[in-house]
Amino acid sequence: MENDQVKKSEIFKNYDKYILSTYTRTPAVFVKGKGMVLTDVDGKKYLDFFPGWGVNNVGHCHPKVMAAVRDQIGKLIHIPNNFYHVNQAKLAKEIIRHSFPGRVFFGNSGAEGCEGAIKFSRIYGQGKRYEIITMKRSFHGRTIGAMTATGQPAYQKGFEPLPTGFKYLPFNDIDAVKSAVTDKTVAIMLEPVQGEGGVNVADKEYIKSLRSLCDERDILLIFDEVQTGMGRTGEMFAFKHYGVRPDIMVLAKALGGGLPIGALVVKESIADYFKPGMHASTFGGSPLVTKAALGVFSAIKSDNMLKNTRVMGRYIMDKLQELKKDFAMITDVRGLGLMIGIELDRPGKDIIDYCFEHGVIINCTQGNILRFMPALNVTKKQADKALYTLRRALTEVTE
Repeated sequence: MENDQVKKSEIFKNYDKYILSTYTRTPAVFVKGKGMVLTDVDGKKYLDFFPGWGVNNVGHCHPKVMAAVRDQIGKLIHIPNNFYHVNQAKLAKEIIRHSFPGRVFFGNSGAEGCEGAIKFSRIYGQGKRYEIITMKRSFHGRTIGAMTATGQPAYQKGFEPLPTGFKYLPFNDIDAVKSAVTDKTVAIMLEPVQGEGGVNVADKEYIKSLRSLCDERDILLIFDEVQTGMGRTGEMFAFKHYGVRPDIMVLAKALGGGLPIGALVVKESIADYFKPGMHASTFGGSPLVTKAALGVFSAIKSDNMLKNTRVMGRYIMDKLQELKKDFAMITDVRGLGLMIGIELDRPGKDIIDYCFEHGVIINCTQGNILRFMPALNVTKKQADKALYTLRRALTEVTE
């Protein structure tokens, strides 16, 4: 134990000395992950109900993903995109099979995917249309274009001047969108469920109306499914809940099972607007990460995770509604599948800290909205443990 503490202090010291201070970090050093469980350097185990900020939909180190990585890593890790390789072709076909007829561009992150969507929109507008409408409380990434698309001033402060051509409108307000559209509008980009914005779920009629408006005005409808994709909401992609298809979809996070990958999916009829040389990514869609992503698809299917997400999503939501009746500080419970938000009438930091201290990892966004985003194969036993710990935390804060 003493040696571990020395090791931890040395790690903290090296972080402070050598790594840019861009994160608020929790003082824990994790060394192992398996399924829903993380183990720290002291051997303490944590139930991870916010795995990797939504990256580990299939849990930490799922056997299907690990087998795919082990199989590939001794064969070929990287090859430039001016050559062909098997895994990228297979993965693109799998994504299209589960989404809509189109073509895929591979990058490394959700932000890169959103940047690609912005660039594609500009090309589609052919110099005449360039404005993109996004939503307040949205989150699309930290690179300059994606950050500007993000409808939260807190993320943009200090990085001015920002690129022009973006409008921010209230979420779920179709009249606001209709009023804001001009002859310069080329795209509307939104998350079907806003994650960082507070787990705000888009209304079905709102999404359908957006689709109709975009069809009428030849505007691209872009769905940022970085968090909602890969089964998180109980469908492989959240747009399936709404009975409409986007023109462009952005994927990342859970797609790689822990390895960095992003994808821009463009419907077939407009895909040729991107020509060779217009867009690129050095590491995008490498043999290793695409093989891992194929393992993710395999894991979701073999473990019947979509069904489990729907069942366990309802189970956890019902339990949280019961909790809401017992604690006045809970003002709302909302979500879709296993993307769940619990809104409080006060800051959530003390709740998060209590849960962490007692071995359960959850998240807080917007200062007062707790987030549950467990692995899609979460069990009732694991859910009950997390809910019990949350109840104890709420009791502690109340007293």
